[in-house]
Amino acid sequence: MYKYEWVVQDLQSKLIQGTWKEGQNLPSIRQLSDTYQCSKSTIIRAYAELERQHLIYAIPQSGYYVVKQEKQNTKSNVQTINFSSTTPDPALFPYRDFQHCLNQAIDRYKNDLFTYGTPQGLPSLIKVLQQQLANHQIFASTKQIVVTSGVQQALSVLTTMSFPNKKHMVLVEQPSYHLFLRMLQLRKVSTLGIERTADGLDLNQLEYLFRTKPIKFFYTMPRFHNPLGTSLAQKEKKTLANLAKRYQVYIVEDDYLMDLEGNAKADPIFSYQNEYLIYLKSFSKILFPGLRVGVVILPNKLISDFIHYKRTHDIDSSMLSQASLEIYIQNGMYQYHRQKIRTAYQLRMQKLHELLTSLPIEDYISYPSIQTGAHTHLTIDQPISLEKLQKKLATQHIIVGNIRENYFENHPHKNIVRLNVSNVHESNMEKGVTTVLKEVKHISNLYRRQFF
Repeated sequence: MYKYEWVVQDLQSKLIQGTWKEGQNLPSIRQLSDTYQCSKSTIIRAYAELERQHLIYAIPQSGYYVVKQEKQNTKSNVQTINFSSTTPDPALFPYRDFQHCLNQAIDRYKNDLFTYGTPQGLPSLIKVLQQQLANHQIFASTKQIVVTSGVQQALSVLTTMSFPNKKHMVLVEQPSYHLFLRMLQLRKVSTLGIERTADGLDLNQLEYLFRTKPIKFFYTMPRFHNPLGTSLAQKEKKTLANLAKRYQVYIVEDDYLMDLEGNAKADPIFSYQNEYLIYLKSFSKILFPGLRVGVVILPNKLISDFIHYKRTHDIDSSMLSQASLEIYIQNGMYQYHRQKIRTAYQLRMQKLHELLTSLPIEDYISYPSIQTGAHTHLTIDQPISLEKLQKKLATQHIIVGNIRENYFENHPHKNIVRLNVSNVHESNMEKGVTTVLKEVKHISNLYRRQFF
């Protein structure tokens, strides 16, 4: 990393952490030059980059200042602490950069925008994605890569089409991605659930199901599981790949938060390549959901059928979104934005972890040790009403996630509260977590007095 890049990244972190408040005058170029032991031109260039990102602004003859963020609610000064939202933080999104890419895409592909593309996706984007994914131990030929209108469409196609193993059941972790569960139920697909806990999967039970049930594919999120936030160990991932091959069960690996991974040795299941592994990648959580671009990497035997079924879904995915993403990646903006988001979320997750380890936690509340990703969870080992907890917290302007919708309707579920940090700043973390724990204790005490 060049000195200039390191300075920009460090200043970004300080701005995100609130080292300087909104509207505050930043240190002079000379002061930062001494602090970072670099030339003044490096600091000038770093300030220019931060100004371009709308994080700071310059006043001639006065200096640089922190940009004041627009408030979402102008009718009230009360700030809501939202641990439920899974969308990316709008304050971290480089609007001007992506607007520039959109304009470039229109100019570069203006003729193609008036015709249908290919169901597989924009060929130039596929080549860019192939190179980018290879940096994360995901190696595939361009013919294996298909661009979809978000991961949801890829799951829809995979659920609809038949597979070479001639099986029909879909096995899903419990809990899991709630919209996929609803899709399976609406289509009346034969399903099975297997419990996923903070400790992972029961691999013996998984092998039993693979061996005895006609499972078409197993849908799993090994990295930063939705909604638990936990990740499988490399040993478990390798075992999953081996079981898939042994019992001819396809594994659909949803790697939707791959961009937040800080461990270079945390490879996906797909890195243990065989003909039964399907890989999904989303851009919704690192950029924005409205982009509607997802990626699926398929075994050779599934490519033709997948493209055929996809063509009946949408003919092709948005050319404008694909072209803009291609330019955004090629210009190095994606990598830069990815690092910024990862740094911001890591600081928030570390703060959340520090709070959970330092605050008094009741013996009926447990949580996993997670310091990366974007979310974690609290398991409450008492049959309290999560709906009542949510309503009580809402009166104090705190929103938490209830993951009951992340289970099949007939599957036993636990009392789990999801805590997502993507839209919660470190400055609000202590108040939010303390209030959540206090209300959990209060409702638990009411339950015990009522029934014991």
